[in-house]
Amino acid sequence: MLQTRDIIWGLLLIGCAAAIQVEITPTQGVISIGDSKFFLCEVVGDAKDIDWYDPRGEKIDPNRQDILVTRSELTSVLTIYHASLDSAGFYKCVAKNGDEEAEATVLVEIFQKITFQDVPSPQEFNEGDDAEIICNVVSSPQPVVYWQHKGSVINYKEDVRLRLLSNNHLQIRSIKKTDEGMYMCEARVMTRGELDLRPIKVIVNVLPTIRTRQSEVNATGDVGSSALLACDADGFPEPTVTWTYNNIVLETGDKYSLNEDGSELVIKDVIKVDEGDYTCIAKNKAGEKREEVSLNVFVQAKVTYLNNQSATEFDDEVTMTCEASGDPTPTISWSFENREFTEGEQASWTRPEVYESHDRNIVVRSHARVSSLVLKNVQFTYAGQYLCTASNSIGQDSKSMYLEVRFAPKILGEVAVYTWEGNPANISCEVEAYPGASVVWFSDGAQLPNSNMTNVKIYNTPTASYLEVTPDSQNDFGSYNCTATNVMGTESKEFLLIPADVPSSPKIQTVEPFSSTAVVVFMEPESFGGVPIIKYRVEWRLPGRDWVSRHYSAEEYMTRITIAGLKPETTYEVRMFAVNGKGEGDSSPPSTFKTEPVRFSVENGKPFRYTNVASGEPAAPKLAIKNEKGNSLKVSWIKQDDGGSPIKHYLIKYKAKHVSDWKPEVRVPHSSDYAVLNGLDWDTEYEVRVVAENQQGKSKPGVISFRTLMEPTAVPGGSGLGTGAIVGILIVVFFMLLVGIDVTCYFLNKCGLLMCIAINFCGKAGPGAKNKDIEEGKAAFSKDESKEPIVEVRAEEAQTQNQEGVAPTEPNETTPLTEPDGKTVKDDNTKGESEVKDETAEVKTVPNEAPQANGNESKA
Repeated sequence: MLQTRDIIWGLLLIGCAAAIQVEITPTQGVISIGDSKFFLCEVVGDAKDIDWYDPRGEKIDPNRQDILVTRSELTSVLTIYHASLDSAGFYKCVAKNGDEEAEATVLVEIFQKITFQDVPSPQEFNEGDDAEIICNVVSSPQPVVYWQHKGSVINYKEDVRLRLLSNNHLQIRSIKKTDEGMYMCEARVMTRGELDLRPIKVIVNVLPTIRTRQSEVNATGDVGSSALLACDADGFPEPTVTWTYNNIVLETGDKYSLNEDGSELVIKDVIKVDEGDYTCIAKNKAGEKREEVSLNVFVQAKVTYLNNQSATEFDDEVTMTCEASGDPTPTISWSFENREFTEGEQASWTRPEVYESHDRNIVVRSHARVSSLVLKNVQFTYAGQYLCTASNSIGQDSKSMYLEVRFAPKILGEVAVYTWEGNPANISCEVEAYPGASVVWFSDGAQLPNSNMTNVKIYNTPTASYLEVTPDSQNDFGSYNCTATNVMGTESKEFLLIPADVPSSPKIQTVEPFSSTAVVVFMEPESFGGVPIIKYRVEWRLPGRDWVSRHYSAEEYMTRITIAGLKPETTYEVRMFAVNGKGEGDSSPPSTFKTEPVRFSVENGKPFRYTNVASGEPAAPKLAIKNEKGNSLKVSWIKQDDGGSPIKHYLIKYKAKHVSDWKPEVRVPHSSDYAVLNGLDWDTEYEVRVVAENQQGKSKPGVISFRTLMEPTAVPGGSGLGTGAIVGILIVVFFMLLVGIDVTCYFLNKCGLLMCIAINFCGKAGPGAKNKDIEEGKAAFSKDESKEPIVEVRAEEAQTQNQEGVAPTEPNETTPLTEPDGKTVKDDNTKGESEVKDETAEVKTVPNEAPQANGNESKA
């Protein structure tokens, strides 16, 4: 190819030796903005100069940066770098050789490809705004722009909220959260078939919303409590939550605590000044929202001022003032001992803020948070501790103050004192005085003690003076003067020492006889002789026989005694004497009674006896109550007539009066005469019923009611034992109790762990099941498996001795009858005879323990 070309040029040179020709390759150029391109200018013939000219006609300098010209012998190359719109136009190549010149031109066209100049992603908008999605694209000619959403070209007619703007931006009016997503901006140049596109992520931010959990929060101040304020915020992006109070942003510290997202504000140690409106602020890119939460701080009532006061008896009045704080405003009341004075009670309708007592000597005046208690016509009895109590709906507070009343001595005490020669007597001069008084004793104008009266002693305490006189003769009886003195005045009082006398005789009202016992109902002596009765002496006898007597201690309100060990169907006489410190009084008139007979019957081929009572049932036992330690009570009973058949056991049941269900019935051995009820409720009224049962049936119940004590207040620093020591002691006691129960079961009922060991390893059977310990009156314990209170049953083993030292025997079905002279009586209905000693009957009172029978029982 080159050879052919050279040949052609050679022929041309030969044919036109002097002509110059210029040719530019390529003949035209189309360049995209920013691209580079070169053009070759070839010269035919000798050319001394080859130059290029730009579209403005200016010669292109070889040193230009944007356009480069390079020259060889017959060619020159024009290179356009990074073409711009200014690079467009006609470029000319001129060749010269002397006067000869030739040129050629080339048209350079510059166009712009699709270029995305400003297409940010993501683009964020607030919900509800008129959003304009930016897509700045240029080209030459101008491009046509299409928008796509979720893979589909947007149809502007289907959604009138969408519009293509003149600048090719996409407008979305009132943009929604559902408009969020990826959008595609596509540009096309139809003449070139050019296409380009850009994805744009659109984010729609949502203004926060706030929901307060409580618009008002109530808290108690000044008690170290906390208050929780909470608001829940929603929005996109997730809003941040802050709290402000009085335009101050709150942060976690000693006073405030915020959770991780700030939605919960805890106010520590709430006080009254924390009350007010707290602002919850939720903020994100879309903006912020505010909600207020009100904190109401209520303060428990508290007494802030109360001072002790002093006064003098017969002053016109004394005023005590009590001030209190709290929100709501507290009401203030006063109390003294068991009396309470409250604002508004019994108030005058004309002055409702003033309360006056019935005697008009006590007035309560209240104003706002201050109350005053006014005591008029001051008396010495006004002295003492007064309590001021401030109360509101949150709580109450109390403080006490002491009113000191100065007054002259006041002497109290029994005026008449009884005694007898040789018996010391104390005359009590009880003195109330403030300040304290000095006390002096006088007799016949002479101060005691003195040399004339050596049988006198004086004992002093802070509140009383005691004159102990041991009369030697009648001269020592008479008047004694007690004089008390302090700075307020003097008080004197005469006391009489009177000779005591023996009591008058008691009066027997009735005698209730049974087959082997009798209940004597009597009245106390009309005259005690000036000193208390310390005991009674009771005598009884068979007609024509010697009196049998017995002494027993007198107890308060004692009106009944029981004589036991009597012979059935026998006439007796009984009389009583009262005894005080002076001596024994006269006898009551004798009272005659006859015991009930004993009858016999046959049951299962064996005889037994019963009384003339048709049913043969025993009489109801007589009950008494005595407080034990804590919330335990001792219920004791006295056996009455046994109905002619021995008591087999006693049945006990009890319940609190305010409930309908009885506790499980407890069976007690016949030898027991009391039971201890444990684990009772404090300050509760109970009813107890005790029934005696023999072979014929059950007696009517003996019934008694009682109220348990108030629960004691725990005393700080009580027991020195630690918890571990107490638990250890309880474990040891429980183990010993289990061992005791197992041993009891082994000897009584042939059961238990010991019984199993005896049978399996020793091959021995357990002892007899006669319940020997129960028959001998040993202590028995009963515990209900339903965790009811434990009933402890005990029996006294000590036998009461009569004056002759012989223990009386209570008749039963195995006791032979005797004639009055002590001889044995033969019973035709029995197969054998038995001899017994003459029995001595016994007096038994309600508080005393029942005597036990001597000897073992034998079958009839």
